Amino acid sequence: MIDNPLSTPSLTIIVPVYNEEGCLFHFCEAMDAFFTKAPMPVKTLFVNDGSTDKSLFLIKQICQTKPGYSYISLDKNYGLSTAFKAGIDYADSTYIGYIDSDLQTSPLDFQLFFEYLPEYQMVNGIRQKRKDTFVKKMSSVIANGFRRRMIQDGIVDTGCPLKIMDAQWAKRIPFFSGMHRFLPALIQLQGGKVKQIPVQHFERYAGYSKYHLFNRLWGPLQDTFAFRWMRKRYIRYQIAEQLKEENR
Repeated sequence: MIDNPLSTPSLTIIVPVYNEEGCLFHFCEAMDAFFTKAPMPVKTLFVNDGSTDKSLFLIKQICQTKPGYSYISLDKNYGLSTAFKAGIDYADSTYIGYIDSDLQTSPLDFQLFFEYLPEYQMVNGIRQKRKDTFVKKMSSVIANGFRRRMIQDGIVDTGCPLKIMDAQWAKRIPFFSGMHRFLPALIQLQGGKVKQIPVQHFERYAGYSKYHLFNRLWGPLQDTFAFRWMRKRYIRYQIAEQLKEENR
């Protein structure tokens, strides 16, 4: 069991951003509405993943004019796993959340998650009535089904971009490319419990998805075998007794 040393619960919501200039201001409107309803202090951390449009410029404007927003900017585009890991490393709150800026999920649905904390070390959304293209939905169904059969994690929708994790458990997640596809399983690997909650799903507000059929299917299949290899070699232990030198 990991004890959290922070006495006052707080939440940092990580928002990876790669070329999302059309969504950012509307995303903040949705996030502001959640701020007023959250049962604990909340802040938003943008992680600019090497955007080549005006995303970083807009992020700076938002953070300079609105309380509760901050950012870090990576030197180039590394991909979602690296952007998310950078946000985890930077966050200093009790809990760490994750949401995309494309408004396909609503920050207000985070309110459904809080009643399961701290009993569960992670709460993960399940997208209901998905408003995606047929190809996107089918590739997700295939990838999720293959993952569940191969690693038996029981997670319905590991790719749902609406999650909250205990920060100490999140910071212990082993880092590898494709990590973002296995966040619930990586919490389970440490002995943590994951709760799954149905959430709303909407059409993308603006821009376009950065993923296509190839990286929605081939990438997850490769990463599933990598996860199985890592899980067999993962080191996990508990100390039964100890005697420190100063206590003698």
